Amino acid sequence: MRLKNKVAVITGAAEGIGKATANLFAEEGAKVILLDKQMLGSNVADEIVDLGGTATFIKTDISQEEEVKQAMTNIERDYGRIDILVNNAAVFVLKGLDATVEEWHQSLNVNIIGTSLCTRYASQVMKKHGGGSIVNLGSISSFIAQPKFLPYSTTKAAIVNMTRCMALDLAPYGIRVNCVCPGTIRTQAIDRHLANIGITEEQFLAQEAPLHILNRIGKPQEVAFAILFLASEEASFITATSLMVDGGYIAR
Repeated sequence: MRLKNKVAVITGAAEGIGKATANLFAEEGAKVILLDKQMLGSNVADEIVDLGGTATFIKTDISQEEEVKQAMTNIERDYGRIDILVNNAAVFVLKGLDATVEEWHQSLNVNIIGTSLCTRYASQVMKKHGGGSIVNLGSISSFIAQPKFLPYSTTKAAIVNMTRCMALDLAPYGIRVNCVCPGTIRTQAIDRHLANIGITEEQFLAQEAPLHILNRIGKPQEVAFAILFLASEEASFITATSLMVDGGYIAR
């Protein structure tokens, strides 16, 4: 088992990439703590426990400093350490210049400030116990321009450089920080987006799949395997980097 007895905190773990990562980490022997605003995260934790794994759900709004601070304090109290943090939680505001100030604040508060808060308080625990690994979630939108993606692309681009800055600051404490940047992944967020814009799954796939040179969109589990690699000791000499999991999207 690649993560045997490691304590791993995963944000946005109620669905999609976060859920897939929680399940995979548990299979690899990690003690998994799921943070999410949605109570669905509790179901994910229960499923992991039913399969013989160790999991705890903590309802947390990562944009709220006191909630993040309390969650990390409780995790250290109950598990004694934090070895891995996966900053997966995100808000998807897919608008251009028509994005409202409220939508900008929502994007910034979760995607940037939330990522920073989780890293701040988790790394304080990691420093006490000899280090750890942090994996942030960027996107192909960190690197390319897309119509009606202004708030989302802005925050995801920031996360790539935040990763480098965090890696520099935390390296002296034995903490690695990396970023995984997925292409289009079939998640519940995609389903909600399709419902909002009024197109069918078939129309979406016909439009989106050819943009990836593998001619398909990805699965949450495929991103989870990349996160697992960067979180594990197999990536012990890797930090401050961004790993594309995009089916070749940005090669076009």
